[in-house]
Amino acid sequence: MMQKLPFEFSHGGYIKEQTGQQRTALRALTTEAIDVETDFDYLFPDSARDPNSLLPAENNKDIIQKLKDLGEAIIDRQDPESEDTNSIIPPVYTYWGQFIDHDITANTDRAVTDLQTDITKDDFTPLSPDFVTDKLKNLRRPIFDLDSVYGDGPTLDPENPTQAKDFYQEDDPVKLKVGQNAEQDANGAPTPGAKIPPENDLLRDLPRNNRIAAIADSRNDENLIVAQFHTAFLRFHNAVVDWVRQNEPQNAQDNKTLFVRAQTLVRWHYQWLVVNDFLKTVTANGTVDSILSDGLKFYHPRNGNLFMPLEFSVAAYRFGHSMVRAAYDYNRNFTDQPGALTDATFLLLFIFTGKRDLGGGKDGPGPNDTLPFNWIIEWDRFVSKESAAKRQRNSARKIDTHLAFPLSNLINEGNGEEGSEDPIQLLLKHLAKRNLLRGYFLSIPTGQSLADQLGIEKLTVEELKQDNSPELNQALEPFLEKTPAWYYILKESEVRANGDSLGEVGSRIVAETIIGLMQNDPSSYLNERDYHDVWNPSKGVKLPNGGEIRSIGDFLKFAGVLPE
Repeated sequence: MMQKLPFEFSHGGYIKEQTGQQRTALRALTTEAIDVETDFDYLFPDSARDPNSLLPAENNKDIIQKLKDLGEAIIDRQDPESEDTNSIIPPVYTYWGQFIDHDITANTDRAVTDLQTDITKDDFTPLSPDFVTDKLKNLRRPIFDLDSVYGDGPTLDPENPTQAKDFYQEDDPVKLKVGQNAEQDANGAPTPGAKIPPENDLLRDLPRNNRIAAIADSRNDENLIVAQFHTAFLRFHNAVVDWVRQNEPQNAQDNKTLFVRAQTLVRWHYQWLVVNDFLKTVTANGTVDSILSDGLKFYHPRNGNLFMPLEFSVAAYRFGHSMVRAAYDYNRNFTDQPGALTDATFLLLFIFTGKRDLGGGKDGPGPNDTLPFNWIIEWDRFVSKESAAKRQRNSARKIDTHLAFPLSNLINEGNGEEGSEDPIQLLLKHLAKRNLLRGYFLSIPTGQSLADQLGIEKLTVEELKQDNSPELNQALEPFLEKTPAWYYILKESEVRANGDSLGEVGSRIVAETIIGLMQNDPSSYLNERDYHDVWNPSKGVKLPNGGEIRSIGDFLKFAGVLPE
C-alpha cells in the first residue's frame, strides 16, 4: 500500500518562491514545488551503514579535495565535440530524463537548514545515514502523476479555488494555459530568422508572467529544451481534452469528469512511454522486460510507504548529465549549418529562459517578453533514432566519464553578485564536482558495493583506467578500490556498453526504481487492468491517422509540436 499523500485533485498546494533574487519588483510569485514532503531512503541501507562500503570518513578534507580534482578531470576542454563522443541515443532523452527527475524529486541539491552544513565547505563531514533519512525530505511525491504540470488542478468551483488556478485557461478551465511566441522583441524590433513549421502555430511557449514561467515547477524553465518539452505536455493535455470531447462524450458531460478523464489518459500515456520508450532506450537490453516479467528484486516500500532511493537520486539517475551536448542542431535558425543565425550553444539555451529574461542577460541580444518564434524547437532533429545511429549532431553524448565543457559553469546556478568569484558560487556552477561531493556528503555506497549488492561483476582496475587520459587516471588513483557511485556508473556504461546505454548496475538501479515506484502506485497504468491485460496505448488517444502513441515522437505529434 502506498502512503496517503497530500496534493490530491481536490486539495493541496505548492510552495511559492520569489524567483530571480527579486530582480524586478514586478516579478510574479512562481511555483517551486508542491507542498508535500516524502521520504528519501537508501536502496541498500546496510551498505550505507557499512564503512567498508563507503569512501573514508576520516581524512575528509583530503577526500574532498581529491573529489574536486576528479570532478575537474572529467570535464572536456572547450574544443569542438568530436564524433567519438556521440551515442546512438537521440538528444530528446537527455531532457526527457530531466523532466522525469523534476516530476518525482526535489531537494537533494539544495542547502537544507536541517542538515546544518553543506558541500560548499572544504572540510564537511559525511552525514550518518540515519541523520540523512530523518532530515532530508523529498519535496515531490515519488509517483509519476505530473504534479509538475498540473499542480493541484483547475478551479472548477469558484467557491473553492485551487492553488494552481492561474495555470488554467479562464474560458475553458479544464485546459492548461500555453504561451504565445513573440514576433518582435520588447522594443518593437522584428525577430530575425525563419518560422518553424507549422508556421502559423505560435502557441509554443510556456505561459509567462513578466517573462517568468507560470508553471508548477520553475526548474522546467532552466534551459530551453526542457522548457519546450514542458510546453509539449501542456499542448498534449489540451489535445487530449479535445479528443475526449469528440470520442468519449460520456466522459465530457461536466468539467470535473472531463478533467479527471483527460488527466488520467495523459498520465497513463506518459507512464507507459517512460517504461517502454525512455527506460528501454537508456538501459541495457532486457533489463525492463526482466523486471516486468520476473518482478522487483530490490525496490520495496518501507513500512508500507514509497520512498525515493538516494542511490538513484544522488548517483545512478545523474547519468543524464554526461549526455548533455555543448551545442545542438536545434532548429533551422540555430545550428551549425550554413545560413543559420548562429549555433545553438548550451549558453544560449540557458539564456533564452525566463531565468535570464529570454535573452536579456548580459550576454543576450536583448529582452523579449515571451520566447521569440525563431527559438521554437524543431523536434524532428531530437527524436530520430535513425539520425542518432549515425553518431552525429542529432545524438546525445555518450553516457561516460567525459562531460561537456559548459557543465563546469552553469550560468543559471550559484549566482551571487555580478562578477563574483566566490568559491561557493563557483562550486555550485560546476556540476561534476557538485555530484561527487554530494554523494560523499550523503553517504552513498561506492560503485563496487552497489555491484556486490546487485550480484553484478565489478569493474576491474583495468576497466576503471581504460582509455583515460593520464590526468584523469592520476585523479582517479585514490578511488580505484572505492569508486564514487556516480563516476562508477558512468564508467561502467563507457567500458561495458560503449556509452550507448547504462551498464548493468546503472540500468538495474534506474529501471528498478522507476518501475518499482509505478508498480506500487495503485493509480498507475501498471495497475489498470482489463481482463488481466495491463493498460496500453491501444486503449488511449489516437493520432488523426489512427496511429497509437507508442514513442515520444508520437506523443509530440499528438501535441501538435512535431508535424506529421
